[in-house]
Amino acid sequence: MWIGGGPVHTGVTQVVELPYDGTPVGTVFRGTREQVNAAVQAASAAYPAMREMSREDRAGILRRAHQLLRDRSAQFAQLICNESGKPIKEAKVEADRAAWTLLFSAEEAHRLSGEVVPLDAHPGGRGRWAMTVREPLGVIAAITPFNFPLNLAMHKIGPALAAGNTVVHKPATATPLSALALVQVFEECGLPKGALNVVTGPGGEIGDAIVTHPGVAMVTFTGSPEVGVRMRSLAGMKRVTLELGNNSAVILEADADLDAAVPRCVVGAFSHSGQVCISVQRIYVHEEIRAEFLDRFLAATDKLTIGHPSEPATDVSSLITVPEAERVEAWIGEAVRAGAGLLTGGRRSRATLTPAVLSQVPDTVRLSCKEAFGPVVVVNGFQTLDEAIDAVNRSEYGLQAGIYTRNLDKAFHAARRTQVGGFMINEVPQYRADNMPYGGVKLSGAGREGPRYAIEEMTEPKLITWNVN
Repeated sequence: MWIGGGPVHTGVTQVVELPYDGTPVGTVFRGTREQVNAAVQAASAAYPAMREMSREDRAGILRRAHQLLRDRSAQFAQLICNESGKPIKEAKVEADRAAWTLLFSAEEAHRLSGEVVPLDAHPGGRGRWAMTVREPLGVIAAITPFNFPLNLAMHKIGPALAAGNTVVHKPATATPLSALALVQVFEECGLPKGALNVVTGPGGEIGDAIVTHPGVAMVTFTGSPEVGVRMRSLAGMKRVTLELGNNSAVILEADADLDAAVPRCVVGAFSHSGQVCISVQRIYVHEEIRAEFLDRFLAATDKLTIGHPSEPATDVSSLITVPEAERVEAWIGEAVRAGAGLLTGGRRSRATLTPAVLSQVPDTVRLSCKEAFGPVVVVNGFQTLDEAIDAVNRSEYGLQAGIYTRNLDKAFHAARRTQVGGFMINEVPQYRADNMPYGGVKLSGAGREGPRYAIEEMTEPKLITWNVN
C-alpha cells in the first residue's frame, strides 16, 4: 500500500491473477481499518498544503504526471491487461485516455473560480458587493471498479487534486496494480506526501471503514447499485457521487445508416467482454431493417477474435472471474427458457464467454431489465419510435442511450423523451469523451464526472460580502 508518502506492508498478502487463466501477475498487501485510519490521517495532514497551493502549482504537478504517464503508457497498458484481463489493444486506449483525463484536470485547476453576485439587484443590497469562491472539501475517498482501473481512478483523483483536496484511494480488490503504479507517478512529480494514499484489500471491510470515517469529507464511488446505495446510507452528511451502471439501449430507426451503426454496435456491445457501465446491452431495431441488421451484426460478431488478452489480435477475452461468467451464462439460459432466441455465442470456457446475441427477449428477464456486465446483447424489433422509447425507459437505470437516424426531428424527439443522463445521436451509448459531463438518473447514480464537473462536486462555494459604505 502507499500511505503518507511511503510503502506500507501488513502481515497478509493477496495474489493478483490474470482473469483469463489464473496466472499470478502480482502480490499486494491486505489492509484493515488500521491502514484506513492511517491513510485518512495522512490525507488530513497534507490537506493544508494542498489547499494553500496555487492553482499553477497544482496544475504543474498534474501536467508533469500527465507527461510521465504518457512516457510509461506501455507499462500501464500491460498492468491494466494483466490485472483486469482487458485485451491489450483496449488497455492501450485506456492508458492514453487516463493521460488525457489528467491533462483536462490540470487545465481545470486554472479555471477554478467563483463569480460576482449582484447584491444591488435587491433593494437591501444597495452599497454592498459580493462574490463567491470555491473551496476544496478536504479528504476525498475514491472507490474505484475493476473494469477501467486506471482511467476511472483518474476521473476521481485528477479533479480532487486539481481542486486542492487530498485523496484516499481504494481500488477494486481484483485490480490494485495500476493504482499503486499511479501513486508513484504522482510522488515523482512533487505531490505533497500524504496527498494521495492507496489502501488495498477486501472491499467490504475497507470500503465501509473509509465511507464511515469522520475524517472523510466526500465519497466518490463507481460500482454496483447495491453497494452504492449502501454506501450512500452509511455516508451520513458526507457528499456522495455515485456512478452505478446501466443496461444501455440504442434505437435504430428505419432510415439508420447500417454501415455506420453495425460496427459501432459490435464494439459497443463486446468491448472488454461487455464489462463497461455503458456497454450496449439492448438494441431496438425498426422491423423494416431488423433482418438486414441482424445478418450484418451476426456476421461481424462471429469475426471477433477470442483469446489471451496480451495477444495483439484479441478482441474478446475473459470476464473478471469465473463466477461472473457463470452468472452471465445463467442469465442467457433464463432468457432462452422464457422464449428468446440465442442466435450466436454464449459458450463458456472458464471465465471466457463467447459473444452472445439474442432476439425477441421478454423485458421481464434479467438480460433485459438488469445490468448484464458481460458479452451479451439483446436485439428486439419495434414498429413506432415511441414504442422503442417506452421500451428504453422501462429500465430502472438511466445512464446513457442512443439512436441512429437521419431524421433530426426523430433524433431530438427521442433525446428529449428518453430518461437518461446522456443521449447520443448517431452513436452508441458506450461513447464517452473524458471531458464531457458523465452520470445518470434513476438507479444509475447521482452527480457527474468529467474533470470540470467533478471539481464542482468536490468543492464548496463560499459567499463573501462587504459593505462599501
